[in-house]
Amino acid sequence: MSFARTKESIEEGDAVVLYLSPQNMHTFEVTQKIINKKGEMVDNVFQTTYGALKVPSLIGKRYGSKVELSKGWAFVLQPTPELWTSTLPHRTQIIYTPDISLIIHLLELAPGSIAVETGTGSGSLSHALIRTIRPHGHLYTFDFHEQRVQLATEEFTKHGLSDYVTVAHRDVCLDGFGEELGHKADSVFLDLPHPWLVVDHAVRALKKSGGKLCSFSPCIEQVQQTCLKLEAAGFVDIRTQECLQRELTVHYKHCPKLELDCLKTEKITADEISKKPEEQEKILTVSHSSSTPGHTGYITIATLPPDFARLIAS
Repeated sequence: MSFARTKESIEEGDAVVLYLSPQNMHTFEVTQKIINKKGEMVDNVFQTTYGALKVPSLIGKRYGSKVELSKGWAFVLQPTPELWTSTLPHRTQIIYTPDISLIIHLLELAPGSIAVETGTGSGSLSHALIRTIRPHGHLYTFDFHEQRVQLATEEFTKHGLSDYVTVAHRDVCLDGFGEELGHKADSVFLDLPHPWLVVDHAVRALKKSGGKLCSFSPCIEQVQQTCLKLEAAGFVDIRTQECLQRELTVHYKHCPKLELDCLKTEKITADEISKKPEEQEKILTVSHSSSTPGHTGYITIATLPPDFARLIAS
């Protein structure tokens, strides 16, 4: 239940993040017992690279506390959508935080918004969408894979988010979003192999006053076909963006100090300068990361303008 609200202390049943380093984090549920590979109920002990942690010992501790492991220590954190994205069990390829932040910005989501998502996948984006639109908004998320729908539903319930999300097993390319979502949504997000097949269904789901549609596609050919369909369906302001993250490190660097004025005043040759003790100058500079994250996907955003004929008729 630790996703639902900010808490000070850990309770039984909470999901927590065990922080060992920025590249070494784990999320697990705080319970007294777990089922082992043999199907037996055993004490809940979590193994890490720095030793074992008796999970029930976390109950009552404050979030952010430093906890002892058998061979070291770690911090226990309250989960956020960003931490969940970094630690969740992958059932599909997921969308990561840089793309998620841009998607939420482009969809213009706010508390109270009604959002539609396809497909649910591993729930990485879903958690961030729910945080943005609650407490009075709602997320309707769809996936064609029945087992993924079941697992996502269980996770939302364990995380205390079931009041803000409805998960449905449906092939939206064929069946759309259902009559219950007719002209109810503020925005629609598509993460599908053939997003252009859902554009007409999205028009019927978006409010008569208009709304936003965002599509995430790894291939430019998908983008081209989707944009053609969006234009034909009456969408305007169709734009495609790519979010590439570039990391810079700020640090001091020592560089040789070259006294050029002495060449004129003292008439010292270049050979003589090279034999003098080298003076170092400390300067503040930046350097690029040795590796840069590459392409993830193209993010296409489009606006459905108000249908004044439908507004007058209603």
